[in-house]
Amino acid sequence: MPFFLPFSVLASFPRLDLLPQKQWLVLLLVPILLAGCNDTATNPQLSPTQASASLVASPASIDFATQWVITAQEARSLLPQATLLDARGPSPLSHPLSANSLEGAIAVTWQQFSEPQDPHRGNLLQDQAELGQRLQEVGIDGDRPVIVFGNPSQGWGEEGRIVWMLRSLGHQQAVFVDGGYKALKVAGLSPGKAESAAPALGNFVPQSQETWQISQEALREAIANQAPNLVLVDTREPREFAGATPYGESRGGHLPGAVNLHFSQLLDEQGYLLPDEEIRDRLSDLGITPEQTIVAYCTGGIRSGWLTAVLVELGYNAQNYAGSMWEWSAANAQQYPLEKR
Repeated sequence: MPFFLPFSVLASFPRLDLLPQKQWLVLLLVPILLAGCNDTATNPQLSPTQASASLVASPASIDFATQWVITAQEARSLLPQATLLDARGPSPLSHPLSANSLEGAIAVTWQQFSEPQDPHRGNLLQDQAELGQRLQEVGIDGDRPVIVFGNPSQGWGEEGRIVWMLRSLGHQQAVFVDGGYKALKVAGLSPGKAESAAPALGNFVPQSQETWQISQEALREAIANQAPNLVLVDTREPREFAGATPYGESRGGHLPGAVNLHFSQLLDEQGYLLPDEEIRDRLSDLGITPEQTIVAYCTGGIRSGWLTAVLVELGYNAQNYAGSMWEWSAANAQQYPLEKR
């Protein structure tokens, strides 16, 4: 847009021919530069998307050391410098379809990285070479961010399970999107068909980290020894907590002393996480504090993997028991007891 100075402003300038050259150049250039700073508001050729681009978070604003959950706008800022995984699925017993997804996404399920058979169903694959190969096939690089999205309103927290898995295997830049698929669509990501494999193999090599996971035997010992500050959180539905076995558990009930917090209680009606303080209040009502060691479990470590990711994001000391009820209930009832109410 051409820029014109009003005559009154020009008249107030000193005579340019009496000023040193550098000074009169500055007088002429400053208003032109100021006009350019306001170009977004005055240039009708800029689209709304372009005009709001400066509001989108930059990748540098994401602290992967503390953030396991990001907004859809933050996810948008990371693309295409990140691997995008579509982890949606209606339940942990079925596989999502890939047709209705987002451009560039790779469809994954928690099952393809987990033990398939009882009694250890739900645990991560024990064969590290096989696990690494499957992760590389979906494009996971060790130094490239991984963004996972799910369907929070109807899913089982699969996106949180995948992020927990990657973090527990040593990946330091794995995050999931608050609000999931719908939030990313609102943020302007293009629709597309998700592929089952990446165009090129990734280079990620799993290196198991104990910080956010606990084994069946370690949990049994902690319960038997009444480990101080230990709190068990059952993330299943109240009917499962009370003893129902709708998903093939060998026995019904819950781990001794566990409190029940279905993972969906931390989401609003649109599938977004509740505000941090509201989540903290709900946890506090159950006697859960950041000073405690929190072990979350469910049926096969999916819902509890999601909760673990959320708790770590909030600064809690949380671990996921991946084998969960499938593994625990299949073991000897005296050594691995359950309670019913």
